Amino acid sequence: MRFLALLALAASALAQSPAPARPSFAEWLAGVRAEALARGIKADIVDAALGSVEEPMPVVLERDRAQAETVFSLEKYIARRLTAKLVAAGREHVQRDKELLDEVSATYGVPASIIVGIWGMETNYGRFSGVRPIVTALATLAWDPRRSAFFRGELFDALEILNRGDIDLPRLRGSWAGAMGQAQFMPSSYLMFAEDYDGDGRRDIWSSHADIFASIANYLKGHGWVEGQGWGREVKVSREAARKIAAEVARRAGACRATRDMTVALPAKEWRALGVRLANSRPLPDGLPRAAMVAGTSRYFLVSGNYDAILEYNCAHAYALSVGLLADRLARKAAPPRPPSKKRSARRPPKL
Repeated sequence: MRFLALLALAASALAQSPAPARPSFAEWLAGVRAEALARGIKADIVDAALGSVEEPMPVVLERDRAQAETVFSLEKYIARRLTAKLVAAGREHVQRDKELLDEVSATYGVPASIIVGIWGMETNYGRFSGVRPIVTALATLAWDPRRSAFFRGELFDALEILNRGDIDLPRLRGSWAGAMGQAQFMPSSYLMFAEDYDGDGRRDIWSSHADIFASIANYLKGHGWVEGQGWGREVKVSREAARKIAAEVARRAGACRATRDMTVALPAKEWRALGVRLANSRPLPDGLPRAAMVAGTSRYFLVSGNYDAILEYNCAHAYALSVGLLADRLARKAAPPRPPSKKRSARRPPKL
């Protein structure tokens, strides 16, 4: 009994003892510098890249705590992002780069509409790829304890990109989270999936459409995209069917929240038995591959394994569904404008 009492006392004292003090940012950065040199990064690269980092960026930490994909509901996020202007611009790019996109699509087995859909969602077709200095942003997130291990690795990968001469430091700018170029690759993804499709000796995801499109397609292919299979489709689910699905269909396991917020994959006949129908209220056809369900507040989707490849780009359903829905609209031809009716009077409004 005395031993148990001493053990409990020791555990209580340990629980009440203050956590070890975090090193200052300058001390932490000195450790990063030493490790970078030990990894073989050239001293001049380390000095230039880390010498420009003076302190953490508060705006980066603020953005990390308030990502749109988690703040807004699925339906609100899609409505805000999937605008008529975004679709129209995407259709223009599909036509403008049709020959290149068709070639890249045939090479990697990823539809052109999906490639352009991701390009559009990530950077509005290259119009805005971020202005934050990548090294400072990654250093901020690596020093912050929330996801320090992940971002520390990305910081060293960014230094390796500079070390290889793929881009110079002044141009190494991107999102607050460290995503780079028009493909918005994290440094680790760049090192693994970026492509030199135009053959100029550089994997240029900042300005070469050939490299941008091929890199996006290579990323999806590398994460399991299956050629000839769609990403998914919207379906109709009644309230009663939704309750039944929530009670009877298991959820998936996964490393991120989005994969846990979807069901396991079931064949079409089982979804049909649960009351799921196509968006036009017709029964689900038997030829559909096994699919998982993603549910919003009022919208429901059956998604294939290719949807998981999109989630690897950004593991948030609001993002992945927006990519899929944008791609669907880009794949459809725009309807021709209606000619003005000669029967309508300028004084008499049309009937609703």
